[in-house]
This record gives sequence, structure tokens and C-alpha cells, in this order.
Amino acid sequence: MSYWGREEVKDNSHVDTEAQGDSEHSQDRQQTGESAPLHRKLKSRHLQMIAIGGIIGPGLLVGSGNALHLAGPAGILISFCLVGIIVFFVMQSLGELATLMPVSGSFTEYAARFVDEALAFALGWAYWYLWVTVLANEYNAISLVVMYWTEVVPQWAWILIFWVIFLSFSALGVLAYGEVEFWLSLIKVLSISVFFIIAIAISAGGIGPQKIGFKYWHNPGAFADGINGVAKTFVIAGTLYAGTEMVGITSGESANPSKAVPRAIRQVFWRILIFYVGMMFFIGVLIPYDDKRLLASGSRTARSPLTIALADARIAPAAHLVNALIVVSVLSAGNSSLYVASRTITHMARNGMAPKILGKVNSKGVPWVALLFTNVFACIAFLSQSASAGKLYSALITLSGVATFIVWGTIELVHIRFRKALEVQGQSIEDLPFKAQWYPWGTYACVGANVFLIFFQGYTAFLNPCNSTDFVVNYILLPVFLLLYVVWKFWHKTKLVKLSEMDTWSGRRDPLVENTNKTKPSLIHRVKNVVIG
Repeated sequence: MSYWGREEVKDNSHVDTEAQGDSEHSQDRQQTGESAPLHRKLKSRHLQMIAIGGIIGPGLLVGSGNALHLAGPAGILISFCLVGIIVFFVMQSLGELATLMPVSGSFTEYAARFVDEALAFALGWAYWYLWVTVLANEYNAISLVVMYWTEVVPQWAWILIFWVIFLSFSALGVLAYGEVEFWLSLIKVLSISVFFIIAIAISAGGIGPQKIGFKYWHNPGAFADGINGVAKTFVIAGTLYAGTEMVGITSGESANPSKAVPRAIRQVFWRILIFYVGMMFFIGVLIPYDDKRLLASGSRTARSPLTIALADARIAPAAHLVNALIVVSVLSAGNSSLYVASRTITHMARNGMAPKILGKVNSKGVPWVALLFTNVFACIAFLSQSASAGKLYSALITLSGVATFIVWGTIELVHIRFRKALEVQGQSIEDLPFKAQWYPWGTYACVGANVFLIFFQGYTAFLNPCNSTDFVVNYILLPVFLLLYVVWKFWHKTKLVKLSEMDTWSGRRDPLVENTNKTKPSLIHRVKNVVIG
């Protein structure tokens, strides 16, 4: 059985232009059910803003305070800079693949083509679970944030209300998703930019009762718990950075991926530097890491370092402003989480790795069954409403923390195999529309860094006294991932794909494919019919 879906193979004969993309859409509308492909309607501005705003979620506005408490101002800069460098190289690798082959399955598809179908199975389900837990956390977050303004409606009712809202938005189609994300991301970007300006004024003494400067770097200090504190924040950094790779998923529904995807990828480094590292720097300057308000038991707004910094500067409406920003961030993050998870499981279903019914798409190109399936599993958010089930909810959410490093490491491995295949098959690297910077050194170093972080992020569980609960939470996903891989491999008897037999052509949307169709028809015919395993 051929792994790749029918909609990807169809794209081989199309030159990557918006005019032909529109032609595809008119044909797609005539198809329904399982055979209907996802629509390519995301414009360049959508991908640009999704790439910018996709990593700015409520975790940055609230979770950064916990990171500051654990590591201190210098500690969070170290951990977020190191993980940021990893993300940069991951996006370079993904950009090379997604620009050339913008298929709906993205790196799950690439894992099957260039490594092993069993790896794609394990990766796809791990990535889906990652976004389901993120989505559940967003439901819990937005219900708490909205209750800052009113407690007339109980929290479980708010979760249910936003459950319906998110599902309704997603059912409108990919263009509606792109528009919603564009404007929500724009609001987030502008708001955080304004905060940076205010933070400079507060630190310099222009706003607030005193000049702060870098006094909190000296008292209570630059590090909260030395190397242990830095290690504890690696998972936080990985979780907050998760989402940068969604450009690869959205490329499968982009009208012009050869132009839009490279633009989005090239901005990753500056986004990381400005928004994430910038946020860590300013909250480390404005707030001491031992401030008890960072661990407040009340609303998420009260724990937000932005609220604390603005309140200390005597900006009266600080809490309301930050609360509104958190609501916007959660709406955006929840919207993206449902989108990515549903597209991932749709691709899995169309290739026999999930129940077939999950691959159904309606006339609007919306995978409605996958959306409903994903949203139903996100109802684990209701567990947070029970005192007895609260610990289970926290464990389910935390379990996905290491999944980010597994996904990133796999993307790098896939990229290495792809480059080796091009070399063996005699294809020129110069023909690639986008080439990853500093290959192979950056890619290999990134693989090593992700493997290191997978094991290093939980080493504090082994310190005296040894914490068995932390050990399970930090490492349980590794044997689960390995089990998924082994079960699929032995059940379907898959094998490592040979470099000479890799399909490096299906799903391409560039002029090179048309030229190859004219000059090498036998090669195209052969790679289209390669059977993995």
C-alpha cells in the first residue's frame, strides 16, 4: 500500500501559482467525503502572521513567571536562548522540506517517506496528543481568565461555551482560520511590543515610583537554583516554543507555499529573539525571582509577570489590560491547537494509521470528523473541575512536555535522510527552492541537542530525595513512543526506506517537477509507485 495520500500525489503536475491554486479549489469543491482534499487557501499574509503569533500563547504571558521563579533572570535567558537556537535549526530543516513538498501531513508524511512508516505512526500520534493536551489546557486557562471579570457563570460552563466557539470557528474552513489567526496574532504582536516599550520606561524610572535598572540581578540574584533551575525550565521553554513548526502543517493548505513558507521561516530567528528572549529579559529585570505573586493561587492574571510589573509601576488598569491580552492569546492558541491536531489526525486516517472515518472532509475542505474527535478528547479539561481528578489532569497535561523535543529531533533526522537521498539519486541541491542554513553542521548538532534535552530535562527527579512521580511525568512518553513504533513495525513488517527508493517527488509544487515530467517520466512513474515496507 502506498503511504502518501491521494491529494498529495495530485499536486505533482501543478506549478506553484495562486491561479492554479484557485483552479484546484474549484475542482475540490466537486469532491466530498474521504476523497476530497484539503483546500489551499491560506495566503502569504496568513502564514506570515501565523508564524509570528503561533508561538505567542498564554504560556508566555503566565508560564514565564514560573520559569523566572525556578531559574532566575540569567537562568531563563540561558534556557530560552539555547532552546531558541534549536528551534531556529528545526525551522530551517522544515522550511527546506515544506517549501519543496507542502503536503498536508508535513513531517509525519516525511517521516514515512524518508525513514520508516512505523516512525510516522508513533510521531503522528505523539504530535496529536501534544496538541490535544495544549487545547485542553487552553480551555482551562480561558475559563479561569474570563472568571476574573465575573463569577456568575461557573467554570465548567465557560469551558463548554468555548468548546462550542472553537469548534464553530474551525468548521468555517481554513480561510476563516487564517483570517482569525491573522488578526488575533496582530493584536498579540502589537500588545507585547507596547509592553516592551513600557518595560524600558519602568526600568529607567520614567514610569513608576523608582528606577529599577538591574538591581534584581544582584538581589536576590541572577540564578535561583544554579544549573538545576536551568534544567527545570527546559521543558517550559520547549512547551512555550511548541507551535513554531505549525508552519509545516499550514503549508499543505497554502495557496503559494514556494513564496509564503520561506518568508515565514526566515523570520523565525528574529521572532524568537524579540518576543521570547525579549520577554524573558524584561520580566527578569522588572521582577525578583522570589516574588511570591509569581506563584499566586488565584487567577492566572494575578500570576502573570506582566500584571505584576505594571501593577508595581502603578498603572491602574494593568490587570484588565493583561487579562484581555491573555483572552486573545488563548483564543488564538486554542484555535491553532485544534487546527494542527485535526490536520495531523486527518492525514493519519487517510494513510491507514487512524480510523478511516477521521479522514473525511466536507465540501469546504474542513476535516469535520477529525475536528470533533480531537475536541472530544480535549474534554479532559473538565477533569480540572474535580478535586480528586485534578492530579490526573495535571499529569496528562505535563506528560506531553517532552513530546516537543521528540518531534523536533525527528524533523532533523528526516531532513538528514532527505539530503542523503538526493545525493544517492543524483539530484542537485541547487534546485531546491529553499536551502537550510549551515547544513549539515547545524542539523546534526540540533539532533544531538534534542536527544540531550529529552534526557536532561528530567534529571532533577534523580536528585536526593528521588521523586518517582516526577520521573514518570518526565520520561513516560519515551517508552510509549517506542512502544507505538515497535508495535506498528512488527505488525506491518515495515522496513527502513532505502535511500535509492525514497519518494522525493510526490507533492512537489515547483516548476522543476514539470521539467522532470518531460525529461524523466520513468523516474516519476517509479517513485510514485514505491511501496514502503
